[in-house]
Amino acid sequence: MEAINLKKLASLLQLSISTVSKALRDSHEISADTKKRVMDLARELNYEPNPYAGSLRKFKSKTIAVVLPDIINNFFIFAIKGIQEAAYLKGYHVLIYITNENPEYEKEVVRQFANGRVDGLIISLTSPFDKTEHISALEDKGLPIVFFDRVSQNFEHTLITTNNYESAYKGTTLLIKQGCKRIAHCQVSDKISIGIDRLNGYKKALQDMGIELDPEWILSSNKDIDYDTDLIERALTRKNGPDALFTSVETHALIAYDICRKHKIDIPKKIKLLSFSNLPTAHLMQPSLSTITQPAYEMGRAAAEQLILALEKPARFKPERIQMDSILYERESTR
Repeated sequence: MEAINLKKLASLLQLSISTVSKALRDSHEISADTKKRVMDLARELNYEPNPYAGSLRKFKSKTIAVVLPDIINNFFIFAIKGIQEAAYLKGYHVLIYITNENPEYEKEVVRQFANGRVDGLIISLTSPFDKTEHISALEDKGLPIVFFDRVSQNFEHTLITTNNYESAYKGTTLLIKQGCKRIAHCQVSDKISIGIDRLNGYKKALQDMGIELDPEWILSSNKDIDYDTDLIERALTRKNGPDALFTSVETHALIAYDICRKHKIDIPKKIKLLSFSNLPTAHLMQPSLSTITQPAYEMGRAAAEQLILALEKPARFKPERIQMDSILYERESTR
């Protein structure tokens, strides 16, 4: 099959090479319709433009990409701060992409990095851990990658995580020791690492404390705010409902507060609440929210430092598995 280059692409589109080149670089000089024509055909023919051709090949962009599932939860806001500060100290620029929990958008964004636009990638996965072919394709290009928080064990790259299993075990045990026996767990996803690890920690604590697992108390989010609100509301208002709710992300805890106010469900007398959360105002809520708080800033900083080390000293760099400890803050919502 004939190789697809810029000249061939321009010929097929009946456009000048200059126009096609500018369209691929998202130049403001090219109309949106023309850009779409060019990008659609380039994608169809698997054309990968290379901005480092010829004399530019020896240079680096000094730019790293950061791909995140959302910035609704404060964890990622603090992680971004850590990444940016570490990158700035080493003279690197940071491009941030938010997938809004859309695996297809994550794939599209990651595909663009194969053309040399960035020197390396830091990513917290939106895609299920077992559907990461787009990451494999990028790995084949030799691009350094660091995973953090939501990770995949299928790659020989640095992973920055927290002790999710142990933290969930400790949090569930706390609720049980406070007299709770019907503990609902709101799982962020059963297809990503943090969702799986936190659920397993919750299950193990129930087992060790002699409480039978009721599958009905595992509330599986589908990452849609309306769906999740309805899911949590139905659980909290049902007859013989839970006496505790343990959420994997702070968004679900905030939903629970709103539902409890709406239905006059007393926290913590009627139900106790505990959440993984980096919410800075958790101690100001009424009642104050008990949290398992991740070292988000430190995780972000470590991710950037590891990636830059891989870029600047590739011969000496070895991927690491770095796990940091979260902190359980017991406040009024579990007392």
